[in-house]
Amino acid sequence: MEYQKILEEIYREIKPEIGRGKVADYIPELAKVDPGQFAMSIVTVEGKSYNIGETKKRFSIQSISKLFTFTMALKMYSKELYKRVGVEPSGSPFNSLVQLEYEHGIPRNPFINAGAIVVTDSLIDHYKDEFITLENILNFIRAISTTPDININPYVAKSEMEHGYRNRALANLIKSFDNLHSDPVVCVETYFKHCAVEMNTQELARSVLFLANRGTDPITKKRFITPTQAKRINAVMLTCGHYDASGEFAFHVGLPGKSGVGGGIVAVVPGKMGICVWSPALNRYGNSHAGTLALELFTQKTKLSIF
Repeated sequence: MEYQKILEEIYREIKPEIGRGKVADYIPELAKVDPGQFAMSIVTVEGKSYNIGETKKRFSIQSISKLFTFTMALKMYSKELYKRVGVEPSGSPFNSLVQLEYEHGIPRNPFINAGAIVVTDSLIDHYKDEFITLENILNFIRAISTTPDININPYVAKSEMEHGYRNRALANLIKSFDNLHSDPVVCVETYFKHCAVEMNTQELARSVLFLANRGTDPITKKRFITPTQAKRINAVMLTCGHYDASGEFAFHVGLPGKSGVGGGIVAVVPGKMGICVWSPALNRYGNSHAGTLALELFTQKTKLSIF
C-alpha cells in the first residue's frame, strides 16, 4: 500500500479543517501554541516510516503519557492494579469529581485524570521516591521510542502545577477514600510532570509499535509486556482512550487510540503499525479536531480499521 501517497491525500483533504477548534487554554503554557499546525506519522512493524507535515516538531504529549504509565503499572501489578482503578468507559468528562465521589474513590479507568493519578501513585509506591519514579517513566518512554533525549518541558509542568486545582481536588478526594498512598501534592506534581513530556509524531508512532506487535518491539525484538497485557491495553485504548468521545472515535476511526490535550493522538493497527497525528486545535471533547478527521480518513482509505 502506498502510505506516503495516502498521507499526502489526507493532508490535502483536511487542510480546511486545520486550526478549527481551540487550543487547551486552561493550561496557560499550551494557550501559546499555534493552532494551525499539523503532522502525521506512521511506523510499520517492518520499521518503515511515512510522514507528512511538521513531524519533527515536539509538542506536549499530555494524556498520551497515561498510556505509558498504565503500561508500566500493569507490568508491575498485573490484575492487582484493577483493585485500585477500573477498565470501564467513564461517559463523563475526564476530570469529573462527581463520578469519583459516587464510585468511592475508585476511578473508572486509567485514562481519565483520576485514574492516571492512581496509576502514578502505584508507580511511586513501587519505586519509593517520586524523582526515581519520574526518571523510570522517562526511561521507559525513551526505550519504547528508541529516542534517548526525550524530556519534560519544565514550563508546561510549572504552568499545570500553578493552575491544576481540579486535579489536586481529585487527588485529595481519592486520598479520602484511602486509594492514594503517597502525598497528594507529590503525586499530582509527578503526574503533571509526565504529562509535560515532549515528543514529535515520529517518536510517538514508534513508541506504540510494541502494542501493535503483542507487547514486543518488532524492530529491536525487545519484549516490554506479555501478549495478554498488550491485548488488555489496546482494549482500554479503544473503549476509554478519548474521554467521553471514546465511543465516537471507535465508531468513526475504529482503532485503539489515546489522545492528549496537546493535540496529539496515537493509534495502533494490530499486527501492522503505530500511528501518530498532531494538530493542537481541539474539539469540544478535548481531542484534536483535524487529527481525529485525519485518522478517520486514514482508516477509510486503507480499510485498516479493526472492525
